[in-house]
Amino acid sequence: MKGIKLEPELEIQIDLNVTSYIPDEYIPDANQKIEIYQNIALCHNEEEIQDIIDEMIDRFGNLPKEVENLIGIARIKYLAKQLKITKITSKKNAVVFTFEPNQFELDLNELVKNYGNKIKFSAGIKPMITLGMKTEEERQILQDVTDFLKQGEKNAKNNQ
Repeated sequence: MKGIKLEPELEIQIDLNVTSYIPDEYIPDANQKIEIYQNIALCHNEEEIQDIIDEMIDRFGNLPKEVENLIGIARIKYLAKQLKITKITSKKNAVVFTFEPNQFELDLNELVKNYGNKIKFSAGIKPMITLGMKTEEERQILQDVTDFLKQGEKNAKNNQ
C-alpha cells in the first residue's frame, strides 16, 4: 500500500527469574498447547489476555501457577511494547529495563518521586532503568514489574 508507513513490530526479550510454561498435566495435547502459546503471544491488551484466561479455564480448569506466570509475562510484554522497552532482565536483586535508542519518554523526576532510591537510570545509546527488588518470590516479581510498567505508561501519557 502506498502512503502508509508501517513500523516494524518491536521485539521484546524478557528474562525474569520466573517459572512460566504450560505443564503437561494441565494440557496434555501438544497441538492444543501450541495453540494456547500462540494465542498468548498474540495478546496486545488486557481484554485479549482476559479472553485467553477465560478460554483456558473453560477448557482445562483453573490455571496452575506456571500458567498464571506465563500470562503475567504476556501482560508485561504488551506494557513494555508501549514504552519502547526492548529488554527486561533479572539481575540479582533487581530488574533491568532497556529502552529503544532515542525512544525514552518517561519523566525521570516523576519516577524518582514514586520509586526513590529503588531505581537507577543509565543514559547511553540504549537507556536503562534498574529497579531494585526485595523479593525472589515469582508472583511478587511479576507484580512489581507490571506495576512499574503501568506507572511508566501513566508517566509517559502525562509527559506528552
